[in-house]
Amino acid sequence: MPQNDHMELFRKRHGRRFDYFEKKRKREARAPKTRAQLARRLTGLKAKIYNRRRYLEKLQMQKTIRLHEKRQSGSKKEGVSVTEGALPPYLLDRDKQNRSKVLTNMVKQKRKEKAGKWTVPLPKVRSIGEEETLRVIRTGKRRKKSWKRMVTKVCWVSDTFTRKPPKFERFIRPMALRFKMAHVTHPELKTTFHLPIIGVKKNPNSSLFTQLGVMTKGTMIEVNVSELGLVTQGGKVVWGKYAQVTNCPENDGCVNAVLLV
Repeated sequence: MPQNDHMELFRKRHGRRFDYFEKKRKREARAPKTRAQLARRLTGLKAKIYNRRRYLEKLQMQKTIRLHEKRQSGSKKEGVSVTEGALPPYLLDRDKQNRSKVLTNMVKQKRKEKAGKWTVPLPKVRSIGEEETLRVIRTGKRRKKSWKRMVTKVCWVSDTFTRKPPKFERFIRPMALRFKMAHVTHPELKTTFHLPIIGVKKNPNSSLFTQLGVMTKGTMIEVNVSELGLVTQGGKVVWGKYAQVTNCPENDGCVNAVLLV
C-alpha cells in the first residue's frame, strides 16, 4: 500500500493533465456499455452477486428519484400575494393542490384506458425455454462444434429472406415449419378467416424468438385484413391488424389466432 499523500501533493503542485476531464467524461459515457458487457460475460455465482449488487443500486436510485419528485410535488404554492385575500386561520394548515398531482392522475387514467384497450385473449401463457425451442446441431469433422441451432417450433419467414451459406448459418429454420397463413377469428363477427401473416410482433418467451419469427402460444402476430373490408374513422382501409396465437401450432399443424379489435 502507498504511504503518505504523494499523488495528492503532486496534483496540488503541478495540476492535472490537459485531457484529464475529457478522458473522464468519455470514461463515464462508456460506463453503461462496460457494465452491460461485464454482465453478459459473467456466469455462475459471480453473475448472481453482480446482478444482485446492480439491482440494489438501481433500487436506491429509484428511491432517491421518487423522494425528489415527492419533495417537489409536495411543496406548497409559493408567492401568494396579499391582494388575493387573506386566508382564515383554520385554512392556513391546508396544502394547496399542485398541478403536478392533477397531471399524475391524468397520466394514470390514460394508462388504465390504454391497458383496457389492448387486453389480449391469453394474458398468461406457459413459458418455453431455449432448450425446448432450439435444438443443438453438432458440426465439424468430429462433431465437436456446437454453435448451430435448429428451430423446432413453427416460425414465420418473410418472402425477401435469403439464407446464408449452410457453413455460416447459425439458426436453421426448416421449410416444413415455415407458415405463411393463419386462421384468424374475429371476436365480434364470430367468423374465422384464412389470412396471410405479415410478421411476428412479439413473442412473450424471448426477444430472440421474436427476431427469428417463432410462433408459440400467446405470440402477437400481424395479419393482412385488407380482404375483410375494415375501415378507419377517416375512411381508409385497414391493411394490417394484430392477432394473438391461441393454439400450439407445432402440435396442430396450423396457426389459430384471435383478432384484437
